[in-house]
Amino acid sequence: MPREPFRNIGLIAKSDSEQALYSLRQLVHFLHGRAANVIIDRELSDALPELGLQASTRAQMGESCDLVIVVGGDGCLLGAARALARFDVPVLGINRGRLGFLTDILPSEIESRVGQVLDGDYEIEKRFLLDLEVRRAKTSAGEGAALNDVVLLSGDNVHMIEFELYIDGLYVYNQRSDGLIISTPTGSTAYALSCGGPIMHPKIDAMVLVPLNPHTLTSRPLVVDGNSEIKIRITSSKVQPLASCDGQDGIRLQHEDVIYVRKKPHRLKLIHPPGHDFYEACRSKLGWSSRPGDN
Repeated sequence: MPREPFRNIGLIAKSDSEQALYSLRQLVHFLHGRAANVIIDRELSDALPELGLQASTRAQMGESCDLVIVVGGDGCLLGAARALARFDVPVLGINRGRLGFLTDILPSEIESRVGQVLDGDYEIEKRFLLDLEVRRAKTSAGEGAALNDVVLLSGDNVHMIEFELYIDGLYVYNQRSDGLIISTPTGSTAYALSCGGPIMHPKIDAMVLVPLNPHTLTSRPLVVDGNSEIKIRITSSKVQPLASCDGQDGIRLQHEDVIYVRKKPHRLKLIHPPGHDFYEACRSKLGWSSRPGDN
């Protein structure tokens, strides 16, 4: 069955990157040639005044667009995902960053690969996000959302954090460490990987908890069901740690604060051009050896 065409297409890019803006202009020209209605992120208005495009907030984009294309690195797509997931709008990434696990179209492939997507030839992956809630004396002290990970960090000092960990209401352990990463499968190739966590296939419905320099030789990454509720109670009294979502500015924590991390009810619809291969992405992005004869 033919897929419905993408008529209203939103564009998001890193406004302070000349490379991203160059590719964005190329993309706008191509989309106009395909008779698409193009809407840009309001943050791009000052950077691209000559194009005279309609601008909107990301929330408005999520409500009105059939497709959103992100031009930038994975960090740019993470920000778009946090804003757009609840609207169920599909997101496509063009890589103008470094690794590009999420933004998998090269700048040189814009016309051919985006053209395939516009022709209805694409794959959809659904990636889950995490909700963060911080409770202080039975009241809310902050919240956030993450596509990659929620990270508990020591903050501005080098002292270890002390905390208690519970999963689905069951006590797991009391730990002294530099912190803890709670990662989705999407984030398993990011910070969690650099701290010794496992790589999880995006289709796995699981979270991984990766301790940061734990003060024990037996604390290892722990993979749990994706529907688990993670509860962390801060027992440190001399340290004010941070809880951060996808590396953004964190929430400052206090003694006896309780952190809850749960799966978000809405998933990100991530679009890939045909032929996307997670294992090939791992080979090329992480420097795994190629198959004999590929070189």
